[in-house]
Amino acid sequence: MRLLLCMRKKLVFATNNRHKLTEVRDIFGENFEIASLEEAGCFDDIPEDADTLEGNALAKARFVKQNYGCDCFADDTGLEVAALGFAPGVYSARYAGEAKDSAANTAKLLRELGGVDDRSARFRTVIALILGEEEMLFEGQVEGEIIETPRGKQGFGYDPVFVPKGYSETFAELGEEIKNRISHRAEAVRKLKQYLDEKHFL
Repeated sequence: MRLLLCMRKKLVFATNNRHKLTEVRDIFGENFEIASLEEAGCFDDIPEDADTLEGNALAKARFVKQNYGCDCFADDTGLEVAALGFAPGVYSARYAGEAKDSAANTAKLLRELGGVDDRSARFRTVIALILGEEEMLFEGQVEGEIIETPRGKQGFGYDPVFVPKGYSETFAELGEEIKNRISHRAEAVRKLKQYLDEKHFL
């Protein structure tokens, strides 16, 4: 097993996505250290070939735990569109191909929804936590709809075409402060943090 420096009040988040890291770190605050894979010394290409969000999240967390021996958590997120049979779902990041091109993914989604009246959708995030020998799952979701034309420059992925329920702006227009209060990932991370608080881990 490769050794990784593991300190109390520190968890490895199995991602190098800077947008996700920013969202999660903002929710946890300054008194807790969230290390990315790169910061933890992990440069492996971790497979994400499960057919569910739960499966992918667990696979990533287990990889870090088994190979680096560190408490960690991992997430997987999918956009689920009702009219498309809840696709792209677990394939959201590679909807238009393995290149994981956000613009191409969004363009394909809008083509698939061309002429469709029901544009209801939801973002769903599943977080897998491994703490010692314990594995836990936390889920968050936000309902909304897909608009016809992208709007906004903030956020990432499908944010420019997703309008959350109760709002008139897309995630890409609302900005990080609001998104971090209402998003699917924010809900899942808050559940994770609450659990860690109750375990007196923080």
